[in-house]
Amino acid sequence: MLLRLRGPDGMIRINVEKNDTFAELGRQLMAHLPPTVDPNSISMSPDPQARDSKKLRDIAKFKLSQIGLNHGDLIFINYQHQSNAANGHTNGAPTSSTSISSSTNRLNGKPILPTEDLPVDPPPLASPSQVIKNPWEVVKQSALDDRLDKQDGKIPRGRDRMCKHGPKGMCDYCMPLDPFNPQYLADKKIKYLSFHSYLRKINSATNKPELGSSFIPPLKEPYFRVKRDCPSGHPQWPEGICTKCQPSAITLQPQTFRMVDHVEFASFELVNSFIDTWRRTGAQRIGYLYGRYAEYTEVPLGVKAIVEAVYELPQVDEVDGVSLNPFEQEAAVNDVARLCGLEQVGVIFTDLLDAGTGDGKVICKRHADSYYLSSLETCFSARLQAQHPKPTKWSDTGRFGSNFVTCIISGDETGQIAISSYQVSNDAVEMVRADLIEPSADPNVMLVREEEEDDGTTSRTRYIPEVFFRKINEYGANVQENAKPSFPVEYLFVTLTHGFPAQPKPLFNTPNFPIENREVMGESQQLKSVAKALDTSGGNKIGSLSDFHLLNFIHRMGVLSKEEEALLCRAATTHDLADTYQLFSMPGWQTLEAILQETGEKLPKKRPRPTSGDGGRADGGASSVSSSSAAAAAAGVAPTRSAEPLTKRLAAVRLNERNPNRPVFDRAKFEEV
Repeated sequence: MLLRLRGPDGMIRINVEKNDTFAELGRQLMAHLPPTVDPNSISMSPDPQARDSKKLRDIAKFKLSQIGLNHGDLIFINYQHQSNAANGHTNGAPTSSTSISSSTNRLNGKPILPTEDLPVDPPPLASPSQVIKNPWEVVKQSALDDRLDKQDGKIPRGRDRMCKHGPKGMCDYCMPLDPFNPQYLADKKIKYLSFHSYLRKINSATNKPELGSSFIPPLKEPYFRVKRDCPSGHPQWPEGICTKCQPSAITLQPQTFRMVDHVEFASFELVNSFIDTWRRTGAQRIGYLYGRYAEYTEVPLGVKAIVEAVYELPQVDEVDGVSLNPFEQEAAVNDVARLCGLEQVGVIFTDLLDAGTGDGKVICKRHADSYYLSSLETCFSARLQAQHPKPTKWSDTGRFGSNFVTCIISGDETGQIAISSYQVSNDAVEMVRADLIEPSADPNVMLVREEEEDDGTTSRTRYIPEVFFRKINEYGANVQENAKPSFPVEYLFVTLTHGFPAQPKPLFNTPNFPIENREVMGESQQLKSVAKALDTSGGNKIGSLSDFHLLNFIHRMGVLSKEEEALLCRAATTHDLADTYQLFSMPGWQTLEAILQETGEKLPKKRPRPTSGDGGRADGGASSVSSSSAAAAAAGVAPTRSAEPLTKRLAAVRLNERNPNRPVFDRAKFEEV
């Protein structure tokens, strides 16, 4: 017989037998309910108001015929969702496990897992409807965002010639401007709004405290995938779809804001050592940028990324690109960076080709008539930004965009080596996550994917909505065009500024240790490299610790404990003598020195202290001179005067201490020859 069950998510129809128990009915019912439903909370009632409701677990042993159910009867059900999926993660980060259970992808009672080939790991959020409750209370954002949230961001203005008031008055001509004022941004040649300026702009339009309405998070991430657990009750995608769960049409427009406004490299040597690989091999190079975020005062409520180190990834370098190998040490490098107060802020790679003129100039590949960021690089940057989401309490999902930047080293119009900085838009990140676009052979064009696979079958994991983009046509009108099969790639990224500080103060000031993953160039990180790096500045181990690559190598050795590694990173970044001498007395550091001595590596010796009555000479030097003078006197050589300089005295000793058995060249004997 057929039973109809009406619940919060719609109507469900189940075929059962009269002799079946309610336990069998519950097993078939759970296959049609969302995966977040708590089975112990399911209740059934013949009345819509649930006046005589019973828990399913209480009546599971009874048969349907005992209750008096017949063919076509209507049962009203109610249930609760599990509480662990209500508020998501506290910092907006994805969880470690995702559910893949489906009631429709089954054959003979066994689940069929679709062959998904997604470019990035899908987030655990099933649909935009599953939002975080009160994200401003549970989401922990960065300290920089908290400081910028407390600022009003108003742009002060001086007294104007149109002002008619006194010195303590204010009018429309001198009142402070909003950080998103378009006239001010145009005068300062600022192309994009900063993230916090954009947040102020949309928040003023979304929430109006004077009306007394409840607060609504103003930020909302784009979502271009099919919503899971549709309340309409139909089978999940790809077996079923409706207007409630399918994504809407996408209209691409250039993004008006950027998450990071400026990229600042701590020193020029940081970039120069990275480019040196291309100078020596002619092949391209890629690496991760490690640094921190700070306030950027040149832009209202701006944010800048300060790069302190570049970690070169395991890779195979080629003339026209690179092939990345698995980065197995990423977690360890991130731990060392976190101990130094740093994090991954971006990626940098080269795209250089020598001009062949012999003066160091390179070919300009990226310009207005070709491209600035290729479609392949756009997809690559979008994947990295999707892996580094930005937690924020102003979004209903607890995250919005990413602060991850992309820097490219290439030739400019004058043939000089220059740096360009970019970020892809939030729409581009979501389109790559939803597997809607793919790069093309033309670097200036992005392709929209088809729902059919290469073999002609329909994809079970990809739904392609309508994609449009707006442009100015040849008549000057703003028109909308279909993005299929391709559209310009400049709709998907924004540009950033970059530069170097006027007075460089890098965090790591002694880069003497070999850089990782450069074995193809003849550079390798070995124990003798550690001893050589510690022998910098004549045995000054205190100053030689400040090297990010040396810290990572010592971390991989596993000699130091966690407390000793934290002390090492603190001494390397703060250059504090107290922390450094405390580190040298630690057992882990002494074990490291013992390992270097056992392997035959010489450690730097301590400088001898000069005595007061020696005129600045060391004791060891005085004793060696005395012994040399005694040896000279024994050999019949008159000792030199004590008033002569030390170098002359040593030279005299060396000249007089000759081997009598060595062959002597007699010039007079061979003059005739």
